[in-house]
Amino acid sequence: MSKPLTHLVIHCTATPEGREVTSDEIRRWHTSPPPKGRGWKQVGYSDIIHLDGKVENLVPYNNDDIVDVWEITNGASGINSISRHVVYVGGVSADDVKKAKDTRTWLQELAMITYVKETIARHPNILVSGHNQHSAKACPSFDVPKWLRAIGIPEKNIYKG
Repeated sequence: MSKPLTHLVIHCTATPEGREVTSDEIRRWHTSPPPKGRGWKQVGYSDIIHLDGKVENLVPYNNDDIVDVWEITNGASGINSISRHVVYVGGVSADDVKKAKDTRTWLQELAMITYVKETIARHPNILVSGHNQHSAKACPSFDVPKWLRAIGIPEKNIYKG
């Protein structure tokens, strides 16, 4: 059943700083049967932002205000049917993979700014959040509401939950 798009959730791949991740790797992590993967029917993200700032689509969507069944990804339990999920490559220290760290390159940050602003322009009432605002995780390894304010995102688009 299709539902209105109300959320954009930002994630990190939780991979060491500087290590590139391919879309094929993400598909294996998410859709391969356990123990090698999670056994999901769909990947967790709509798009990935690579280290060089390139945005790659993982699950096609039509950019309307509805999340169709074929657009649903497994990014944050409980809100997947009303969300789009974007992930940046990185999110943990190269020295200690158990340590969350904002590892975004400047190219990734520029791409993320563009991605968020374009999403808000297409969906003016969307709420933007970090994965950690929906579950007990460090992902995306930075304070999304603080970052959104720093780049001039209106308060009405910043998720407060």
